[in-house]
Amino acid sequence: MQFKLKRFDTTLPLPQQKSPGAAAFDLSAREETTILPHQVGYVPLNIAVELPKNYWVLLAARSSLHKKGLLPANGIGIGDEDYCGDADEYRAALLNFSDQAVTIERGERIVQMIILPREKMELVEVERLTRKNRGGFGSTGSK
Repeated sequence: MQFKLKRFDTTLPLPQQKSPGAAAFDLSAREETTILPHQVGYVPLNIAVELPKNYWVLLAARSSLHKKGLLPANGIGIGDEDYCGDADEYRAALLNFSDQAVTIERGERIVQMIILPREKMELVEVERLTRKNRGGFGSTGSK
């Protein structure tokens, strides 16, 4: 399958799946961005995408991001199929959970992009559900 991708700065490399079995494309910062302690910063990721119909993007932190004192401010990022315009650059909203300013360097790989299929769902409201209760939130225990 193919999808269209636009880079805003063509001097930076295209996103890559860094190993033959990689599920995600690594995305890099388009510009140096400093995020102050306990603040959220927005890092431009140098891409806009045009996905096939019924596909969406999941943005997740690279596994090393926490070592810098950063994590995605909203847990993950969702890129809808219709976020696809020529100026719709993806950005990473990152929370600096450390007590020091953190700088993301231009070209630094910071998040991963996974492209997933979407199936249209229809909501059906009911009075009761028919399956057995599992025991509540966290019911499988901590071990």
